[in-house]
Amino acid sequence: MSSSDPGTSLGPAVPTAADAPSVRAAAEGPGRRGVLAGVLGSGIGAVTALVAPGAAAATPRTATAATITGGKIRNLTGPAETGRFAAPWTDLGIPARCPNGSMLFVCGDTFNGSGVGGPDWRAPVGLRSSSGDPASLVIDGSVGGSHANGLVPEGHAGGTTAIPSDVFTVGDTMYMHLMRGVIYQTDHSDFWQSRDNGETWQYLCQWPGNQYAGQFQQKTYAVADDGYCYVLSTAFNRNAVSGLLLHRVPQTQLGSPAAYQPWGYANGAWAWGNYPTTITGARKWGEICFRAMGGRYALTWLNMDVLSMRAQVFALPTSNLFTTPEQTMIVPTTPGHESGNAVASPYGGFIVPGSTFANFTIAVSQWYDNQNYRVMQYRINGLASG
Repeated sequence: MSSSDPGTSLGPAVPTAADAPSVRAAAEGPGRRGVLAGVLGSGIGAVTALVAPGAAAATPRTATAATITGGKIRNLTGPAETGRFAAPWTDLGIPARCPNGSMLFVCGDTFNGSGVGGPDWRAPVGLRSSSGDPASLVIDGSVGGSHANGLVPEGHAGGTTAIPSDVFTVGDTMYMHLMRGVIYQTDHSDFWQSRDNGETWQYLCQWPGNQYAGQFQQKTYAVADDGYCYVLSTAFNRNAVSGLLLHRVPQTQLGSPAAYQPWGYANGAWAWGNYPTTITGARKWGEICFRAMGGRYALTWLNMDVLSMRAQVFALPTSNLFTTPEQTMIVPTTPGHESGNAVASPYGGFIVPGSTFANFTIAVSQWYDNQNYRVMQYRINGLASG
């Protein structure tokens, strides 16, 4: 994915605080995040979007949802699929192609036993498909063999956990970003690397949970071919209105927090090195995924109001996301009424490596009771990439 000088791009219009689009309260439903928040303490608080005063606002455009179709390809996890790795109940499953060609799915809160909340709580864990082809993904191994081990130390003392927000590969090295603390109370996020296809992980660095008013907690990385990774970030709290911040970092300095250069609006212009400014309308974000693919960039996310999974496709990391159409990929439904791209209690939505815009697949999680908590692969048809 090539990125010409982003400084020549027309940056997104900047909203004032008064112009920021309102975000209506949306029922999260009985999804995993909501239930864990209720059990462990929500820590819900306001997050102030970093916006630049004095500039005109733009209203995000929403593409016609009827142009998008889709359908479930397979369950990736569940008792039948991953029970033999002591991981029958797990979620997220962020897919990353390993240097050896296999596909590693890094999962969140994972349990053994008869259902969610059972014994042997681990997070994160790594489940593996020896095939890295999106058309033939079947989990046939795990980091830990017959017992999927926690990838990093996390004892869950006091209800803390380690939730992955992204996993990706640069050359022969894999990277993993984790959000640490009680659910929705991110104490800090930390960053890890692996040079053995995800079997072992080494700590690199961390960021405080309150950096940029909490909007640097949840990060996702697009690996470009200009030597940079471009990083989008939001708050990790589905109930808080957050901006979306953009940074870039040289691929050789991913573990150096000082090397992360923000994109922001100041003195009438957007530029790298300015204090970071939200690059689209503030809203309630769920999971986010940012990838360079097909000569363009793709952003997918769980939108909390109106509940859906959406995508934007654009030319540059600095493209105007206020005017880039938002395409609805997944819509919610109730258990027993799932069909096509309608999913009960959906979340996640991570792009599967090897996807193209013509053959676009994502990892979708769901949880609506303690026997229905899994990762699935969905195909999305009709995504516009022009």
